[in-house]
Amino acid sequence: MIDLWLAIAHHLVVFTLVAILAIQIALVRPGITAEEVIRLRRLDGFYGSLAGLILFIGILRVTFGARGQEFYSENPVFWMKMAAFALVGLISIQPTVKIYSWWQQAKGGGFFSAPEDEIARVRQFLKAEAIVFVTIPAFAAAAARGVGL
Repeated sequence: MIDLWLAIAHHLVVFTLVAILAIQIALVRPGITAEEVIRLRRLDGFYGSLAGLILFIGILRVTFGARGQEFYSENPVFWMKMAAFALVGLISIQPTVKIYSWWQQAKGGGFFSAPEDEIARVRQFLKAEAIVFVTIPAFAAAAARGVGL
Protein backbone atom coordinates (compact mmCIF):
# COMPACT_ATOMS: atom_id res chain seq x y z
CA MET A 1 0.00 0.00 0.00
CA ILE A 2 2.94 2.35 0.65
CA ASP A 3 3.92 1.94 -2.99
CA LEU A 4 0.51 3.25 -4.08
CA TRP A 5 0.71 6.34 -1.85
CA LEU A 6 4.26 7.08 -2.92
CA ALA A 7 3.27 6.74 -6.59
CA ILE A 8 0.31 9.09 -6.12
CA ALA A 9 2.45 11.66 -4.31
CA HIS A 10 5.22 11.37 -6.90
CA HIS A 11 2.84 11.93 -9.82
CA LEU A 12 1.01 14.84 -8.18
CA VAL A 13 4.28 16.64 -7.47
CA VAL A 14 5.53 15.99 -11.02
CA PHE A 15 2.30 17.36 -12.52
CA THR A 16 2.58 20.45 -10.31
CA LEU A 17 6.18 21.00 -11.41
CA VAL A 18 5.14 20.76 -15.07
CA ALA A 19 2.38 23.32 -14.47
CA ILE A 20 4.87 25.72 -12.89
CA LEU A 21 7.26 25.30 -15.81
CA ALA A 22 4.40 26.13 -18.20
CA ILE A 23 3.51 29.22 -16.14
CA GLN A 24 7.15 30.32 -16.18
CA ILE A 25 7.27 30.00 -19.96
CA ALA A 26 4.09 32.09 -20.19
CA LEU A 27 5.36 34.78 -17.79
CA VAL A 28 8.81 35.24 -19.34
CA ARG A 29 8.01 37.43 -22.31
CA PRO A 30 8.85 40.90 -23.59
CA GLY A 31 7.33 43.56 -21.38
CA ILE A 32 7.42 41.47 -18.20
CA THR A 33 6.58 43.75 -15.28
CA ALA A 34 8.27 44.06 -11.91
CA GLU A 35 5.20 42.49 -10.29
CA GLU A 36 5.41 39.51 -12.66
CA VAL A 37 9.14 39.12 -11.94
CA ILE A 38 8.41 38.99 -8.22
CA ARG A 39 5.75 36.31 -8.87
CA LEU A 40 8.15 34.50 -11.19
CA ARG A 41 10.85 34.43 -8.51
CA ARG A 42 8.43 32.84 -6.03
CA LEU A 43 7.38 30.29 -8.62
CA ASP A 44 11.00 29.50 -9.44
CA GLY A 45 11.74 28.87 -5.76
CA PHE A 46 8.70 26.60 -5.56
CA TYR A 47 9.86 24.84 -8.74
CA GLY A 48 13.23 24.07 -7.14
CA SER A 49 11.58 22.83 -3.96
CA LEU A 50 9.28 20.56 -5.94
CA ALA A 51 12.25 19.14 -7.86
CA GLY A 52 13.84 18.24 -4.52
CA LEU A 53 10.58 16.70 -3.33
CA ILE A 54 10.29 14.64 -6.52
CA LEU A 55 13.79 13.31 -5.92
CA PHE A 56 13.02 12.54 -2.27
CA ILE A 57 9.77 10.73 -3.06
CA GLY A 58 11.49 8.91 -5.91
CA ILE A 59 14.17 7.65 -3.54
CA LEU A 60 11.44 6.46 -1.19
CA ARG A 61 9.74 4.68 -4.10
CA VAL A 62 12.96 2.94 -5.09
CA THR A 63 13.74 2.01 -1.47
CA PHE A 64 10.29 1.05 -0.16
CA GLY A 65 8.27 0.50 -3.34
CA ALA A 66 6.92 -2.77 -4.63
CA ARG A 67 9.67 -3.32 -7.21
CA GLY A 68 12.64 -2.96 -4.92
CA GLN A 69 16.03 -1.36 -5.39
CA GLU A 70 17.46 -4.12 -7.55
CA PHE A 71 14.78 -3.62 -10.19
CA TYR A 72 15.76 0.02 -10.65
CA SER A 73 19.49 -0.07 -9.97
CA GLU A 74 20.07 -2.66 -12.69
CA ASN A 75 17.87 -0.98 -15.31
CA PRO A 76 19.72 1.32 -17.74
CA VAL A 77 16.43 2.96 -18.79
CA PHE A 78 15.88 4.03 -15.18
CA TRP A 79 19.34 5.62 -15.22
CA MET A 80 18.46 7.39 -18.48
CA LYS A 81 15.46 8.82 -16.66
CA MET A 82 17.72 9.97 -13.83
CA ALA A 83 20.13 11.53 -16.33
CA ALA A 84 17.25 13.40 -17.99
CA PHE A 85 16.09 14.65 -14.58
CA ALA A 86 19.62 15.84 -13.79
CA LEU A 87 19.88 17.52 -17.21
CA VAL A 88 16.62 19.41 -16.55
CA GLY A 89 18.15 20.55 -13.26
CA LEU A 90 21.31 21.74 -14.97
CA ILE A 91 19.39 23.57 -17.69
CA SER A 92 17.26 25.27 -15.03
CA ILE A 93 20.28 26.94 -13.42
CA GLN A 94 20.60 29.69 -16.03
CA PRO A 95 16.93 30.80 -15.84
CA THR A 96 17.05 30.71 -12.04
CA VAL A 97 20.13 32.93 -11.95
CA LYS A 98 18.63 35.40 -14.42
CA ILE A 99 15.24 35.45 -12.67
CA TYR A 100 17.01 36.14 -9.39
CA SER A 101 18.91 38.99 -11.03
CA TRP A 102 15.68 40.46 -12.41
CA TRP A 103 14.05 40.05 -9.01
CA GLN A 104 16.90 41.97 -7.34
CA GLN A 105 16.27 44.83 -9.79
CA ALA A 106 12.47 44.67 -9.60
CA LYS A 107 11.97 44.40 -5.85
CA GLY A 108 13.14 47.97 -5.26
CA GLY A 109 9.85 49.25 -6.58
CA GLY A 110 11.42 51.46 -9.24
CA PHE A 111 11.18 51.10 -12.98
CA PHE A 112 12.08 47.62 -14.20
CA SER A 113 12.68 46.47 -17.74
CA ALA A 114 14.34 43.18 -18.64
CA PRO A 115 16.38 43.34 -21.84
CA GLU A 116 14.72 41.49 -24.69
CA ASP A 117 17.85 39.43 -25.42
CA GLU A 118 17.84 38.17 -21.81
CA ILE A 119 14.14 37.34 -22.04
CA ALA A 120 14.72 35.43 -25.28
CA ARG A 121 17.62 33.49 -23.75
CA VAL A 122 15.68 32.57 -20.60
CA ARG A 123 12.74 31.44 -22.75
CA GLN A 124 15.11 29.22 -24.77
CA PHE A 125 16.35 27.58 -21.58
CA LEU A 126 12.82 27.12 -20.21
CA LYS A 127 11.72 25.52 -23.48
CA ALA A 128 14.79 23.27 -23.42
CA GLU A 129 13.82 22.19 -19.90
CA ALA A 130 10.34 21.33 -21.15
CA ILE A 131 11.69 19.36 -24.11
CA VAL A 132 14.04 17.28 -21.96
CA PHE A 133 11.36 16.89 -19.29
CA VAL A 134 9.08 15.20 -21.85
CA THR A 135 11.55 12.31 -22.04
CA ILE A 136 11.28 11.59 -18.30
CA PRO A 137 7.78 10.03 -18.32
CA ALA A 138 8.72 8.05 -21.42
CA PHE A 139 11.77 6.62 -19.64
CA ALA A 140 9.71 6.06 -16.48
CA ALA A 141 7.02 4.12 -18.32
CA ALA A 142 9.64 2.02 -20.12
CA ALA A 143 11.62 1.34 -16.93
CA ALA A 144 8.44 0.39 -15.02
CA ARG A 145 7.73 -2.22 -17.67
CA GLY A 146 11.20 -3.71 -17.45
CA VAL A 147 12.50 -2.31 -20.73
CA GLY A 148 16.29 -2.46 -20.56
CA LEU A 149 16.45 -5.51 -18.30
